[in-house]
Amino acid sequence: MSRRVSLPGADELFRSTQGPRTEEPAAEDTAQSTERVEEPADAREAGAEDAAADERRAPSGRVRHDEKITVYVTSDELLDLERTRLVLRGDHRLAVDRGRIVREAIHLALEGVRDDGAGSALVRRLREQ
Repeated sequence: MSRRVSLPGADELFRSTQGPRTEEPAAEDTAQSTERVEEPADAREAGAEDAAADERRAPSGRVRHDEKITVYVTSDELLDLERTRLVLRGDHRLAVDRGRIVREAIHLALEGVRDDGAGSALVRRLREQ
């Protein structure tokens, strides 16, 4: 059984990562992106470092990232991550890279700790280790 795979075009592969985008996103970008939460202007001007701003924080998605961390994973974990990426692409039509998946997973884990505390999946799993 063969499955058709849609590859990104040259415009997507060679898109600029400098500065914020000012034009409207292309239809294919909006179809593949997740809904983003926009902070009100007064929260941004006030520094947006209070607890209320943290609750509105959304994953960064497809933007240029200035900070970097290094995470070491086993070969099995890397294969699982790559398989998940392929499932997202093949079954759900979401063309995302591994970094995006990791950023979304981090967001979900931090949100769970904030909302559920000791009952969160992250806290429970870390206690099991």
